[in-house]
Amino acid sequence: QVQLVESGGGLVQAGGSLRLSCAASRTIFSINAMGWYRQAPGKQRELVAELANSDRTNYSDSVKGRFTISRDNAENTIYLQMNSLKPEDTAVYYCSAEYGKFRYWGQGTQVTVSS
Repeated sequence: QVQLVESGGGLVQAGGSLRLSCAASRTIFSINAMGWYRQAPGKQRELVAELANSDRTNYSDSVKGRFTISRDNAENTIYLQMNSLKPEDTAVYYCSAEYGKFRYWGQGTQVTVSS
């Protein structure tokens, strides 16, 4: 099992930046892939960015060039650096971990981008 704790959300103006953090309860070396998803009101949850154990990354087209996913193995933490934020980035952001046959989720952190 994996527990995930997100932090770093908040309110920011369009064009601003935020960095989200997600701390895992076990070494992230043992986790197949970790990533960030988001869910806006009335919309389905969607992938934002994913980082595999192999260091392969995958980004949603809507965030390519603006968001960067990274990890700190020593801290068992992944990050999502979000630059040039837009109002349409407003959503609850969830950290995700693929471990074994299961996907685990954090509690979510709200990101609100004002125009």
